[in-house]
Amino acid sequence: MRLSAGVLYKLYRPSTCELRVYLWGQGVKEAEPGPYEKVIEQLGILHERRHLESLGEFVNLAGGTEDERVARTIDAVKSQATVIYQGTLKRELNVGGKTMTLIGQPDFLLCSGEGYLIRDAKLSRRITDKDHPEILGQVRLYGLLFEKTFGRKAVRLEVFAGSGELVEVPYVAEQTLIETISEIAALLDLTDAPFSPVGWTKCGSCGYRNNCWDIAVETTDVALVPLVDQGMRKALRTVGVATVKELLGQFNESSLAEFKRPWGKSERKVGALAPKILTLARALDSGKQELLAKPEIPDSKNYVMFDLEGLPPQLDELDKIYLWGFQVFGERPGPFEGVLAGMGADGDREGWQKFLERAGVLFDSYGDIPFVHWHHYERTYLNRYSERYGDWDGIVERVKANLLDLLPITQRAVALPIPSYSLKVVEKYVGFKRTQDEYGGDWAMAKFIEATETADSKARNEMIGQILKYNQEDLQATWAVFQWLRGL
Repeated sequence: MRLSAGVLYKLYRPSTCELRVYLWGQGVKEAEPGPYEKVIEQLGILHERRHLESLGEFVNLAGGTEDERVARTIDAVKSQATVIYQGTLKRELNVGGKTMTLIGQPDFLLCSGEGYLIRDAKLSRRITDKDHPEILGQVRLYGLLFEKTFGRKAVRLEVFAGSGELVEVPYVAEQTLIETISEIAALLDLTDAPFSPVGWTKCGSCGYRNNCWDIAVETTDVALVPLVDQGMRKALRTVGVATVKELLGQFNESSLAEFKRPWGKSERKVGALAPKILTLARALDSGKQELLAKPEIPDSKNYVMFDLEGLPPQLDELDKIYLWGFQVFGERPGPFEGVLAGMGADGDREGWQKFLERAGVLFDSYGDIPFVHWHHYERTYLNRYSERYGDWDGIVERVKANLLDLLPITQRAVALPIPSYSLKVVEKYVGFKRTQDEYGGDWAMAKFIEATETADSKARNEMIGQILKYNQEDLQATWAVFQWLRGL
């Protein structure tokens, strides 16, 4: 068996999944990367090249056959080349009693007075075992291959992170690495697919989502019940429960409350969640919603729908909101307002100040009007921006005092026959239809990055227009769900 260091990504990204490794090993074709994944790939290449340019003269070992690259890498190290780019390391190692060929291609081998250090360039900013075990595992495997090739350890293992920092990767015992590789090898050797529960978030951006999710929907897998997490799904499997019908047939509220599922390194009873889980299961089984309580919506003549679009920290050093979107609906509706951050060095602050200015105008016109949003993202970033740039005449505190999170209100009010309470799922359930064929937070991020990178002003304006339209329809979708909920 031959394995490259990149196989660790199959195990851990976008989420840990043994089934993904198996499907890949079976040659099952993954879905084509979406626009966001393509942009991330291009940004990763750019990040790597910029770092390469900062290192001075280098030996480029890319190109040629694998064996040729391996031989040239050995020669370059023996001749003490200062910077080796795209070297290739290959060794046969005993893994779980079997001989396995392991291959690694570190971005950089850098000569120092003491020997060589190994460095990879990664866009990610949080280089830890918890956040990115695949990155650390990959670099550690490079270290092991280097040691087996040259009979000495690399001076240091490093990652040039998206933050611009050099993060040292601590060595681990060789056996720890071998155990991980052995686990992957065992998955590739399986005759039958391993069990790995589906999950809305877990499967969202996986290239094999359609292989697994469609089957789960067809069989009404119990993992589709929103409060049934991965650990609980695995525990239910041990007692013969795989589908929603089996859950409803085997458990009542008291027996499910006593059922134990994995919780960290121990176990925990389902407890008080049992009635809600069974209610959600009944809704999925029947295909009909079940009203739980009157929706807790405060009375107001007008409401502001409020939605933010942001770049995550691995893509922007500020963890930036690039679009502050809001629109008044109700007796006295207002126009859509999409406040964009500026493109310059001070653009983030400019976007924040303009948002506060426009929010102040809303309060002057409507008084303490509710700002309706979906989930905690908006509150989180109001707090972050207030800490970053400060408040303006108490506007932030006033917005926060009037925030109305529609997600928990919906969850408390109604059990829906859907696998997720994501706005995109709920809006479809209530009948809202968008005009754009492509949309979503990842899509919008990709478009915004593409807009900032292009020198074509016409193309940039078209892309910004698409992003603004997407945000406007997010607000319209929130209002549609709001009205439907109020109608209950």
